[in-house]
Order: sequence, then C-alpha cells, then structure tokens
Amino acid sequence: MIPDSRTVLVTGGAGYIGAHAALALAERGYRPLVLDNLSKGHREPIERALGTPVIQADTRDRAALDAIFARERIDAVMHFAAFIEVGESVVDPLRFYENNVHGTVTLLQAMQVAGVSRFVFSSTCATYGVPEIVPIPEDHPQNPLNPYGRSKLVVEKILAECETAWGLRSVSFRYFNAAGAHPSGLLGEDHDPETHLIPLVLSAALGKRPSIRIFGEDYDTSDGTCIRDYIHVSDLADAHVLGLAYLLGGGASTAVNLGNGRGFSVKEVIAAATRVTGRPIAVEKAERRPGDSPVLVGSSARARKLLGWSPRYPELETILAHAWAWHQRKT
Repeated sequence: MIPDSRTVLVTGGAGYIGAHAALALAERGYRPLVLDNLSKGHREPIERALGTPVIQADTRDRAALDAIFARERIDAVMHFAAFIEVGESVVDPLRFYENNVHGTVTLLQAMQVAGVSRFVFSSTCATYGVPEIVPIPEDHPQNPLNPYGRSKLVVEKILAECETAWGLRSVSFRYFNAAGAHPSGLLGEDHDPETHLIPLVLSAALGKRPSIRIFGEDYDTSDGTCIRDYIHVSDLADAHVLGLAYLLGGGASTAVNLGNGRGFSVKEVIAAATRVTGRPIAVEKAERRPGDSPVLVGSSARARKLLGWSPRYPELETILAHAWAWHQRKT
C-alpha cells in the first residue's frame, strides 16, 4: 500500500462500484477526483461521503478530459464509466460499444497526451462466457455471450496494445456479482432501472414490487436456476486500491478475478434474503434472458497471491444484511 496524497481520477465515480472505490481511496490517504456524467450515477451520496464535488463530464468528451488533465496532477486512473445491463446490450449493442469502447479510447488518448500511464480497469467475468472450468481462472478462454462482455473484452485487448505502443500499465479486474452496501450506510446500490438480483429481491421484501422474477428454471444447475458468485462491493473497492498500489509500486500489467470462489443460485439468494429480512418474498417464473450464462464462479487465487487481497465480508448473509440496512435507511 502507498498511503499518500496521490491523485486518482475515478471515472464513473458516482456509480455503485465507483463510489465505493472512491471512498476506499480517500480512507487510505489518496485524493480521488470523481468524474461522472450523472446519467446513471448519484451525485449527493459520494459528495457527502468525500466532502468534495463531482466533476460532471463524459469520458467521450475529449476537451473536458484534456482540461482536467491539464488542471490536475493525476497519478493514475480508475475507470468504471460504462453501461452494464446485459439484456440492454443485446437489444442495443451499438450504444454499448459507443459508450464502453469509444469512451475508454477517448480517455486513454487523453491519458497518453498527459503522460498518465497507470490504469485500473473495471472489467467483468462476462468476458469468459460459458465456463469450461469452475471456479474460473484468469487464463480461461474468453468467449463472451453478449455485447456487454464483448465491449469489456475489447477494452482489455486495447489496454495490452497500449502497453506495447506507449507503456501503459494496467490491472483489469474481472469481477463477479457485486452486491451489498458500505457498512457505514453512506453508500449503496441504486440503479434506475434496477436489474441486479439482490436489490430487486430486497425491493420485493420492502413491498416496493409485488414479486421477484426468476429468469429460467431449466438450467443445468442444482435447482435449475442460474448460479452466481456474489462479492461484497466494499471488498471489490479494497481490491481496486490494492491494484492501484501494485501499479504504483512497479507491478506489471495483469488481469485479476474478484470473487468469493463459490456460487449461489437465484433460489438460494431468495431464501437467504427471506431469512435476513424476516419477510416473505413472492416469486414468479419467467423465460430465460438472452446472454445469461448458467454458472459464473471465479477463482480469486491470483488476487490473494499477487495483491494480498482477501474479502472481509465473504458470507452471503452479511452481504444481504448490509444491503438490507441500506435499503431500509433509503426508504
């Protein structure tokens, strides 16, 4: 760890994971500059947590980026600004490539001109597609099933090419299902529309929606529903800070999975949420969604060995309890 006042530009830093990472940076002595176009992010929670304003700008706006790099002495960039809804990426792939790929290319161009060469990238386990091995290691073939996963894979390849061309060094974090909320209650998951399972389940527990839909019960899994590896968002944030310190300390470019190494089915998550909330949660059956993989569970061995990372909140019930506390407070 390098706990100094180095400045880190956090793109998408008013979003769910980006905000948690920005707060983790500040807690460890870094100076995060939060940039967000606020199309999905929320200004107030992260400004309240950090005590500094969000820079409202888009990663596709080269002039705005150049002005920021000229004004600030930026040591590294953490990049979270992206569209993430898998189903939406299938319906409107060009919108995803334009934002996720073009936005990253524009950001990298501005970094190159400014001489900033350390980059922590928010990638995804969706680059793997249907796993041949579970838990999934980083050297697993990458065959994404949807445009969202492909957009992230394209960026990973661009990062490697930029290293060859002009010395960019990067850590790409391929993480699994981020969930939970900051234990302090300062930050939580607040997408609109919401597509992630845990906040949808908790919304049903709060009576804000009549039921939770299960998309497919005929997968080749123990109970027929999709299995995912849930990781606490604060543990993700910790890993990003460790990844940054690794790069600042001279570490080589790499890709790193972030997961707990075990999976839970949709039905198991609903059952655990029922226990945590003490409330009944109605379910309804729905058809499979296009682009969904049956099982996604990752190996975090590289993160543990290379970065010294280990999750502080590995239990599903803890993840749910923190999210439940935040959702109740938000209500």
